[in-house]
Amino acid sequence: MTMTRNGSRLMTVRDLSRRTGVPIKNLRDYTDRGLIYTVGRSPSNYRLYDADALWCVRWIGTLRGLGLTMAEIRDLTAAHARRSFGPQLAERLQTSRRRLQARITQLEETVQRIDEFEASYHADLASEGEACWDSDPRCPIDPEHAHR
Repeated sequence: MTMTRNGSRLMTVRDLSRRTGVPIKNLRDYTDRGLIYTVGRSPSNYRLYDADALWCVRWIGTLRGLGLTMAEIRDLTAAHARRSFGPQLAERLQTSRRRLQARITQLEETVQRIDEFEASYHADLASEGEACWDSDPRCPIDPEHAHR
């Protein structure tokens, strides 16, 4: 078992994954992006992490859950190193809010289109028989079967 100077146990990427629930592939990506740091390598050449990595991984999850992108999180990590973190985080949160509001608007517009479609094709949607959808070239040009 490998230990740090303060006596805490070092973790491999697999250990860190088990403790955080984050897939190994993501943890390696976070490390490669400089979002979490290794404290070195094991004699078997495994990446080793200390308890700080647990906090970093959880913080990344929190920020992702707030809608921040990996690029935004990477920028915040650089700001955190300079200790001027709060204003940048507030700005990123507002950007995330605007992005999410735009997405909500798009989804509401899609729901409205579904409502309109269902209203227009109510009989066809409820029918077990063959429906004749607008512009369907297979539909007969029979007034009895023609729509709208």
